[in-house]
Amino acid sequence: MTFLTHGTPKKARILFMHGAGAPMDSEFMNEMTLALASDDIQIIRFEFPYMANRRVTGKKAPPPKAEKLIDDCLEVIARFDDAPLFLMGKSMGGRIASMVLEQTSAIAAFALGYPFHPSGKPDKLRISHFESLSKPMVVMQGTRDPLGNKEEVEGYCLPEIVTVHWFADGNHDLKPRVASGCTQRQHLEQAAVLIRSEIRKLLAD
Repeated sequence: MTFLTHGTPKKARILFMHGAGAPMDSEFMNEMTLALASDDIQIIRFEFPYMANRRVTGKKAPPPKAEKLIDDCLEVIARFDDAPLFLMGKSMGGRIASMVLEQTSAIAAFALGYPFHPSGKPDKLRISHFESLSKPMVVMQGTRDPLGNKEEVEGYCLPEIVTVHWFADGNHDLKPRVASGCTQRQHLEQAAVLIRSEIRKLLAD
């Protein structure tokens, strides 16, 4: 398995998982990694086997069921639990991070654009496992995310252990429209600030 590593784990290590449709070196993954990695925080990226296979075959295939992704994720986590560990994921990666969190030594999980429901299916929620969380789950969500916008998510009964930070006019990639006066880069940099702040707080507890 191939890994992309940035920064050093003096304070913490983040395992950063990609979404369903784009690889570990997508523009979003690259920019978020650069915004967050530092001399104190190490970011490690990897690809789930189905995505890595795309590079070999050139053929797009949907991700397998969550159970297979969970097994793959746990295998990777076992290699990198020798430093204070946090899990982070883009969309599907954030969902898997939240699903494995309680089975690992990770301190918390972060999701960038959590897929609260499939596209066009707002009644098919993906939050039932949140009730079993005892570790913090922090979500960075665009207010107009089609997989969980602000109006929808604020109507859910989420446990206190789950925190949602809203990004004005952001879509599923936290990208706002030009007319909003904000940029995606600004949102990603703000997300990085929030994540670093949460890590400092949790390590100090």
